[in-house]
Amino acid sequence: MASSTEPTGALPKAPSRTADLEEAWVFLVNGVDHIMNRIDTGMTFPDYTSLYTTVYNYCTSLATQTRGNQDDNRTGANRAGADLYAKLSEYFVEHFKPMTEKATKLQDEELLRYYVSEWDRYTTGANYVNRIFTFLNRHWVKKEQDEGKPVYQVYTLALARWKQHFFVPIQRENSKLTGAILRLIERQRNGEGIDQGLVKKVVFSFVSLGLDNTDPNKECLDIYKEHFETPFIEATEHYYRKESEGFLASNTVSEYLRKAEDRLKEEEDRIERYLHTKTRKELITKCEHVLIRDHSELMWGSFQKLLDSDQLEQMYVLLSQAGDLQRMYALLSRIPESLEPLRKRFEQHVKQSGLSAISEISGEGSTDIDPKVYVDALLDVHRENSERVTHSFKGEVRFAASLDKACREFVNRNAATGMSSTKSSELIAKHADMLLRKNKMAEEEDLETALNRVMILFKYLEDKDVFQTFYTTKLSKRLIHGVSASDESEASMISKLKEACGFEYTNKLQRMFTDISLSKDLTDAFKERNTDDEGISFSIMVLGTNFWPLNPPTHEFLIPKEILNTFNKFTGYYQTKHSGRKLTWLWNYSKNELRTNYLNQKYILMTSAYQMAVLTQYNKHDTMSLEEIYAATMIGKDILTQVLALLVKAKILVNEEQDQYDLNPNFKSKKIRVNLNLSIKAEVRQESNEVLKAVDEDRKYAIQATIVRIMKARKTMKNQPLIEEVISQISHRFTPKIPDIKKAIETLLEKEYIERVEGSKDTFAYVV
Repeated sequence: MASSTEPTGALPKAPSRTADLEEAWVFLVNGVDHIMNRIDTGMTFPDYTSLYTTVYNYCTSLATQTRGNQDDNRTGANRAGADLYAKLSEYFVEHFKPMTEKATKLQDEELLRYYVSEWDRYTTGANYVNRIFTFLNRHWVKKEQDEGKPVYQVYTLALARWKQHFFVPIQRENSKLTGAILRLIERQRNGEGIDQGLVKKVVFSFVSLGLDNTDPNKECLDIYKEHFETPFIEATEHYYRKESEGFLASNTVSEYLRKAEDRLKEEEDRIERYLHTKTRKELITKCEHVLIRDHSELMWGSFQKLLDSDQLEQMYVLLSQAGDLQRMYALLSRIPESLEPLRKRFEQHVKQSGLSAISEISGEGSTDIDPKVYVDALLDVHRENSERVTHSFKGEVRFAASLDKACREFVNRNAATGMSSTKSSELIAKHADMLLRKNKMAEEEDLETALNRVMILFKYLEDKDVFQTFYTTKLSKRLIHGVSASDESEASMISKLKEACGFEYTNKLQRMFTDISLSKDLTDAFKERNTDDEGISFSIMVLGTNFWPLNPPTHEFLIPKEILNTFNKFTGYYQTKHSGRKLTWLWNYSKNELRTNYLNQKYILMTSAYQMAVLTQYNKHDTMSLEEIYAATMIGKDILTQVLALLVKAKILVNEEQDQYDLNPNFKSKKIRVNLNLSIKAEVRQESNEVLKAVDEDRKYAIQATIVRIMKARKTMKNQPLIEEVISQISHRFTPKIPDIKKAIETLLEKEYIERVEGSKDTFAYVV
């Protein structure tokens, strides 16, 4: 039964089983010629079988006739195989003569079509011939190959003869085939439609002609590379160098970016459609070199313009410009070293954007700036450029690092911070305080999102210890005055700080909440024991000195008799529970509520302890002088004058004569509860000064502790490596100054924690 893939037709009668070479070959060459030249007319299955049988009979009968003669290498199966192989090789050589003659008269696409037509016919026929000579392949060819002789399987022999007697003669004439292919590809690059299938067949015939003598099944690209890939790459380089230079001479860089992007896509598509995949690396590398590397300086030069346009143009232009940035990044990322200039320019751009944003809101030399406005300005610059990193620069790690470096610069040093390296930490901490207070910004936006935004800036702060101290101070006020937005929000912020800086950074913050809880229990227990409250409702907070950044008043304070009894009772009660502990009363942080009885309308006045001390004097007096009030309260005069000024401003007191203060009998307010407990400037200035002073002290001890820890581990160390190690270990909290480190070393030498190594001035040893 005939296979559907085998040719059908009729041949002369097959020779006998014992036919000699000439008789056998006459029959075989008839069949081979029919297959190679008239495959379309078909061949009967019996004829096809006869051809196979003739090869088999000739090889086996001749081997039988000469079996036993071991001395003649040209007898038997060896001679039979060699004879048939030689005849077949001669046939293939003759087969190409008319083909070559015709091909030399053709040019360009006509030549390619003829070449492909003959290639299809020839390889199809050779495949059938290879099957006919299967016995020869399995025995004689295999034996010869095993002995290392340059002999091919019949199909490979056909390809070898095609290469030698058809392909090479055509190519010898000015690389005729290659030139025709390259001209066709150039037409396609110029926008014409071409027969890509034709190109693919010619190109892949070059691949098939690569023959590896050691392994016929191994792909060999020698012919493909020599006769196509190398000249193709050279032609590609020439084409794109000429095109890119001409295009840039009359178009913008933005337009060129789109052009280069399109050309690279075309080359990728070309590889998929009709080139060998191993050409990809060399082709794309060459295109990248010509289209990108050679013009990278022009791209670098236009990068700043794209960044500026991205900020200034309208939205529809913005989207286009963002595309140009993304396109430039995508192209230059193909040449990794070409991105570094962009990163540096981007870093400088972000830094300048941040500095400009703060300059706009700071005014001329102004040092008083709204923390919210300050933080929003910083975050706007970060958000805009962070989105640019994500979308235009694909979130590349090194661009993100450039963003971080620039942000670290303008967050810590800008027009609002002036010469102070701590101002930014202070402003951001104050903004966090505003967020976490009741009835403040927490109502304007999602609080958790706002806190996350604060942490973005916190990451860039160099003086995290300053932030910590200001934050702790502000938290203490929120807890003392009960003005936190919620315990959950406070806990969330502490958790974020802990995640960023570790347990030690937030230890005091968490202990403060513990003290608040214990104080509530203590107050409740005291109230249960002392039911005679004399009409006074009160609560007392007992706070650990080591955890709360609170300082007692620097002046004396005479406790008003209205609360003196309660004061004495609680002091006595606390001493019975905690013998040996000392209570220091923080009147400067205390607050009160007073009910008026001298007016027709009853008001509740919310006051500080100092305001309460002043106002209770008017239970017995309608008018008092400054000196009388001072004598009755002992409040420092710098504070007292501001306390009185607030009461006068609120119209509780009247100051018609110098240093004379009268109770206002005509006081009126739209609110029943009147808040008089406002911050006074002296306290605000004192708070900032105290915070910074505390930070300086903490830094001294932190540097000393770090030095001792390093020296204990290293035993001996030279001066410069010690300084570098201290900076490395402590810079996550603040950037220590070298003079401060040197001063700490001197202090530790005096305290005999370390000592100089004898004979070496700059080497220290740990004192055990």
